[in-house]
Amino acid sequence: MSKSLKTIKSVSVALGERSYEIQIGRGIVEYALQEIANIAPGARTMIVTDHNVFEKYSTIIETILNDKNKVSCTSIPPGEASKSWAQLGEIVEAVIENKMERGDVIIAFGGGVIGDLTGFAASMVRRGIRFVQIPTTLLSQVDSSVGGKTGINSPQGKNLIGAFYQPILVLADTALLDTLDPREMRAGYAEVVKYGLIDKPEFFEWLEAGAWRGIFNGGPEREEAVRISCEAKAAIVARDETETGDRALLNLGHTFGHALEQAVNYNAKRLIHGEGVAIGMSLAHRFSCKLGYVSNLEVNRVVQHLEDVGLPTKISCIKGGVGTVNTLMQAIYQDKKVTRGSLNFILTRGIGKSFVARGIDNDLVTEFLNEELNI
Repeated sequence: MSKSLKTIKSVSVALGERSYEIQIGRGIVEYALQEIANIAPGARTMIVTDHNVFEKYSTIIETILNDKNKVSCTSIPPGEASKSWAQLGEIVEAVIENKMERGDVIIAFGGGVIGDLTGFAASMVRRGIRFVQIPTTLLSQVDSSVGGKTGINSPQGKNLIGAFYQPILVLADTALLDTLDPREMRAGYAEVVKYGLIDKPEFFEWLEAGAWRGIFNGGPEREEAVRISCEAKAAIVARDETETGDRALLNLGHTFGHALEQAVNYNAKRLIHGEGVAIGMSLAHRFSCKLGYVSNLEVNRVVQHLEDVGLPTKISCIKGGVGTVNTLMQAIYQDKKVTRGSLNFILTRGIGKSFVARGIDNDLVTEFLNEELNI
C-alpha cells in the first residue's frame, strides 16, 4: 500500500498459495490500480458493477478505466434479482468478448450481488480468471467480499448455485460508505453484529455501548469494526474454507433470513438481505430460548440492540407478509445446511456462544414459526 496512506489496516486471509490481503481505510480505492499492479503486473483489468454504483461512483470508475491496461466496464441492473443465470451469462460473455486471459483481473466494484456474480463468472471463464473485490456497502465490506463464496440464486432458494473461488485482493474503502443509503447501512450493520453474537461477546458489548453510532457517522469506529469483522471471518475461513465444519457459524440468522427473502421473491422494497439477517438472528435467539439453550434476558438484549439501530426483529415487520409456515419450511429445507433431509440451525447458548445444532425436529420448527407469524 502506498506510504501516503497512514491509516491503512490490513487483514490476511491465510489460505496457502491462495492467501490474500484485505486492505481497509478511507480513500484507498484511489490506489486500486497501483495495488493490482503490485500483485498482477501487466494484467489487463475489467470492471463489473451495477447501474446505481456506476452512477454514484462514475468518476472513480472512469479513473480506473483510463489506465493503459483497462478493458471495459460492464454494468448490470442492481438488486438481488440480478443473481440469475441471465446476468451471469451477460458477464461471462463480456469477459470472453474482451479476450480476458487467465492472468488478467476482473474487478467487482459494488455490493454483495456484484461480488457474488463477478466471482462466480471469474471462476468459470477459462477455468478461472483472477478477480479483485472493491466492496461498496458495509455488508459487502464485512462479509460477502471475504471468503470466496460466489454464486447466484435459484427459484428454489438463495445461493444454491455457485463455487468457492477466492479473490486475489479486497480493497474496503470506508469512505465509500459516507453516501450509502441509511437503510443499506443498517442492513450491513446486521452482519457486523453477527460476529459479536457468534463468538466475540466483547465486540458485541463495544457495539452495544455506543460504537455503532461512530460506524454510522463515519468515525474511527467504522474502520475498527470492519477490521474486527474481517479478522473474525478470515480466521474461520482459514480453518474451514469450504464450510465442512465451523464456517457454518457464519450463517447465524441466515437459514431463517434466506427463507424470508425467498418468501418475498427478493423484493428489495419489502426486505433486503441484512434486514432478513436481523430478523433471522432474532428468530435464532428466540428459537434457542424455546429449546432451553439461552435465557430470555439475553434474547431481549440482542433484540433490543437490533431495534435500537433501526433493524427489524419480527416477521411482522415485513410489509405484505411472507405467506404460510409451509412456504417458509419449503425454503428452509433447501438451505445448504440441511444434511440428508435433517434440519441444521445455528443456535446459541448466549451472546458469543453460537453453535451448530444438528437434527432439529421439523415439528419444533413448524410450531415455532407458527408462533412467530402471530406476533
